[in-house]
Amino acid sequence: MKTLLVDDDPFALKLLARQLALLGVLEVTICDGAQPALDLLSMEKQDFELVFCDLQMPGMDGVEFVRHLAHIGYRGSLVLVSGEESRVLHSVHRLALAHGIAVLATLGKPVSPQQLSEVLATHLSGEPARQARAVLGTVTVEDLGRAIEQAQLINHYQPKVHLAAGALVGVEALVRWQHPVLGMVYPDQFIGLAEDHGLMESLTRCVLRDALRLVKTCERVGLRLQMSVNVSMDSLVAVDFPERVAEAAAEEHVSPEILILEVTESRLMKDIRAPLEILSRLRLKRIGLSIDDFGTGHSSLAQLRDFPFDELKLDRSFIHGVAENPALRAIVDATLTMTAQLGMKSVAEGIEDRQDWDYLSAAGCDVAQGYFIGRPMPGEQLAAWHEVWQQRWHDGEFDPVRGA
Repeated sequence: MKTLLVDDDPFALKLLARQLALLGVLEVTICDGAQPALDLLSMEKQDFELVFCDLQMPGMDGVEFVRHLAHIGYRGSLVLVSGEESRVLHSVHRLALAHGIAVLATLGKPVSPQQLSEVLATHLSGEPARQARAVLGTVTVEDLGRAIEQAQLINHYQPKVHLAAGALVGVEALVRWQHPVLGMVYPDQFIGLAEDHGLMESLTRCVLRDALRLVKTCERVGLRLQMSVNVSMDSLVAVDFPERVAEAAAEEHVSPEILILEVTESRLMKDIRAPLEILSRLRLKRIGLSIDDFGTGHSSLAQLRDFPFDELKLDRSFIHGVAENPALRAIVDATLTMTAQLGMKSVAEGIEDRQDWDYLSAAGCDVAQGYFIGRPMPGEQLAAWHEVWQQRWHDGEFDPVRGA
């Protein structure tokens, strides 16, 4: 594992290099500043899998360094290590992700051997690199249109469980593109393309159809699930959308009441008349409505006031690490109090460990979703996952479960 350490503090560099060596990472290069590190990264045959970087450095600081990493097209993973306060670390973490850089972790100084061991395990799993891999520029709207026509889009399903009772209450349908050349392509890499070129209606129809079929399949084996399907606010412009959703449910002989449409407003809404009408008519048909990724993007308190949502999903960026982060606790507690006062159901997505679970449970959140419960998985694996989850709950054993 070819690793680069960037810090202006010689002692910090030696200590980190020593800790990595004890964990088996021997191919380590040290740089005492951001500019020399960039020069090294820009050279041919200098392909570093992993970069550890301090933030507070003279000349070029770590924030500038992140921007330059993106500019030179760095495709490895990044670990931010700093003595700065947690909110600064969090902001730089978000900046790096926005630049498409795979961030393994943000760590405060001094770094413990346990933290380093976890970082290396995460890197070896390949998950951050997968998340940051940019394939959007390599696929076209024609490719996506063919994918929809040729059934290359598939759904994976992530479980949602009741925090107090542990019962499986539903799943969220998450679309994937099984690309014939690129392999599995994830929604953040093609949803924008669909929105920009008028393909959201046909894409949503594919997702909804497959999701409803799974509901019917699960009912046959005794699993009654609520099915959550993501809907872009951009798609809520056709006045017959509520009828199309109800008809799709009727074709699969599924009650519309099991459906929850998760609405994400990825762009600023210019005219609220059509969404107000469509969302109101969906609720008249007893179809649930969830405001997704609340607290990010263009989601706002005005939407809670004006639209008939009956579920609120707290964005994952507020959930993981909430137990140890005062800022996240303040946001989550206030949001849960408001949600309860509005008579809405609360869902926390992005629960990744027992600490997240315990905090949200004590805070009164209704439903949990995240890797701690189960990863997104093909529909045919849900029954097996459910058996394992029931056993975990019965035994009181809460080690993270990984789906396929």
